[in-house]
Amino acid sequence: MNPLTRPEQICTNCVMDTTDSAIQFDENGVCDHCRDFKQNVEPNWHTDARGRAQLSAVIDQIKAAGKGRDFDCILGLSGGLDSSFMLHLLVKEFDLRPLVFHVDGGWNSDLAVNNIQMLVDKLGLDLFTEVIDWEDMRDFQLAFFKSGISQIDIPQDHAFVATLYKFANKYNVKHIMNGGNIATECVRNPLEWLYYGTDMWLINDIRKQFCSRPLANYPFSSVLFHKFYLRYLRRVQVVRPLNYMPYSKELAITTLRDEYGWRAYPQKHFESRFTKFFEGYWLPTRFGYDTRKVQFSSLILTGQMTREEALEKLKLPAYDPDTIDDEFAYIAKKLGIGVDELRHYHTMPLKSYKDYRNQEALFNMGAKVLRAVGIERSIKR
Repeated sequence: MNPLTRPEQICTNCVMDTTDSAIQFDENGVCDHCRDFKQNVEPNWHTDARGRAQLSAVIDQIKAAGKGRDFDCILGLSGGLDSSFMLHLLVKEFDLRPLVFHVDGGWNSDLAVNNIQMLVDKLGLDLFTEVIDWEDMRDFQLAFFKSGISQIDIPQDHAFVATLYKFANKYNVKHIMNGGNIATECVRNPLEWLYYGTDMWLINDIRKQFCSRPLANYPFSSVLFHKFYLRYLRRVQVVRPLNYMPYSKELAITTLRDEYGWRAYPQKHFESRFTKFFEGYWLPTRFGYDTRKVQFSSLILTGQMTREEALEKLKLPAYDPDTIDDEFAYIAKKLGIGVDELRHYHTMPLKSYKDYRNQEALFNMGAKVLRAVGIERSIKR
């Protein structure tokens, strides 16, 4: 059936629905996101004594690899919930010496800046900050607006990932600590919503068509660099400690609030002003994609939210209708364009990443190989 004409349907177990055009339901109305979690993820997810033993062994390896060095691991700190709680654990529970690294793409919210500063100050750490060339970032983001596709946050995401990996390589740090976790992220955004941010074919095609400058100072990095060169030649490992222990959104918020005065954001990823505008307003109103469905479905599957609670929250928009005009004006001014131009990008014909050169087939092949050899577990996208 054509996904554009299929009837609307919502999963009977979570809140994913046919705005994910590739979603499939069984005879009971349960979606394939839920089935994938139950069949492939949950059986291999150990947060009990077994997980803690595995984590303890990993921490010992990290300490051994970092012996005699200034740092034994690196953590990219966005100021968001997961990376902030991860930093707390690294220092307070694991007794590690992280190189704390922040990438400033020009869109930090005041709350994020304050949360980051309170954490590093109270933990007695130094913060390394890399500031992305604003004129390059601005031109790159405008190019993605002009492309018409949904993934306009790729310039910011790519800069964060590329800079972090290059920093780890520069300082010869063998372990990258990552706050990514199954507990709050077991359902992934469909590719049509948020496509791979490291697809250099897509990036270069959009640059060629829409950028007005060469982006000479922007930190590009291909997936081959961090997935293969760093991982298999430099032996750099990405470690996700939160997957080895009990973890919940409520636990993280309470701990950070009580120990550091950390303040929560209205929604996941809202530490960035641009991402707040993008995920809260642009995606749902221009494309019909509401990332809260993914976030809430993850919490439902891991027992942190009921389906009924999620449905109630989804009745309200992710953005504040009373302040969205001010947000439009802020984003437009920051990008150096008029509000009318930004609104034009919002109403222009929809495009997909598939309308540009892309490496989706290569990404899919690589994922299949990694799953086949047991390096990665399946999580549907």
